[in-house]
Amino acid sequence: MARLKTMYTADVAPALMKKFNYKSVMQIPKIDKIVINVGCGEARDNPKAVDAIVGDIGKITGQKPVVCLAKKSVANFKLREGMPNGVKVTLRGERMYEFLDRLFNLALPRVRDFRGINPNSFDGRGNYSLGVKEQLIFPEIEYDKIDKVRGMDICIVTTANTDEEARELLTLMGAPFAK
Repeated sequence: MARLKTMYTADVAPALMKKFNYKSVMQIPKIDKIVINVGCGEARDNPKAVDAIVGDIGKITGQKPVVCLAKKSVANFKLREGMPNGVKVTLRGERMYEFLDRLFNLALPRVRDFRGINPNSFDGRGNYSLGVKEQLIFPEIEYDKIDKVRGMDICIVTTANTDEEARELLTLMGAPFAK
């Protein structure tokens, strides 16, 4: 069982219940899913770029990602309907907690000049988004085996109703927020 999931049930949930005075345990916010997205603008010129991204995201998450296709043609971007333009993966359950543990404790501290993640990146409904500039911060990715440094967007979706509840949840789960 993932360390964070055990910690949630033992420490985090009772602390949240006490702080926010919930009447029922069903009101306690929890992490619903994590969505990781990598945009790939160069896929129209280099079809192998999508395969490289799929491989990298698959190694990082332990789950096969989905290739996203363009819904509309955009002449300015030289994009036609149906062309691949990104890769995404949605993590739930055990894999979600394992990824979150590796993100907070292994990957983010490897970022150069890391002082913490932005505490203001909540969307107003309790979801948190952060951008990573390079996939090299994850220990699964070897520097010699990548073709290009790419960033990714990570969205942590919670069941919290407010940003304050979500911030407290993520803080108790070990999120390294900047002071």
